[in-house]
Amino acid sequence: MTMETLFATAATIAERLKARGETIAVAESSAGGLISAALLAVPGASAFYIAGAVVYTPRARHRLLGLKREDVRGFMSATEPFALLMAETIRKQHSTSWGIGETGAAGPNGNPYGHAAGHDVVAVSGPVQVARTIATGSSDRQGNMVVFAIAALELLGEQLGAAVP
Repeated sequence: MTMETLFATAATIAERLKARGETIAVAESSAGGLISAALLAVPGASAFYIAGAVVYTPRARHRLLGLKREDVRGFMSATEPFALLMAETIRKQHSTSWGIGETGAAGPNGNPYGHAAGHDVVAVSGPVQVARTIATGSSDRQGNMVVFAIAALELLGEQLGAAVP
């Protein structure tokens, strides 16, 4: 997977969102802003892209998403329920049609929660809510970040195909 693939995937998603008159907000962690960057690289992004946040720490989770400790009690980072919470929170926070949540361990090491490098979860919130766990088996930080971003956009693309505008 390459940056070219990432930007091509984002362009396809962008055209579909624009054609449907729908909007998106993104809360990403291990992808480090690549999901948002790819969407924003599309000319006319202001027609569909509303907001994004790189939620890399608990402090960022609180300040950028407004999630307090009691809101995430019982959740563990880099899990499907947590990624769904991120996606739903940013979607509601910005009143968008869709929200993406992404969380994981890019590498070269795993995260403090016991997930190996290359473990990631992407989630989409909108007319449907769905999450997918990814395991690249790689410790290549940059490569994993690109794979995570593409996976998030591909999951959104699948849901755009399934959801009625």
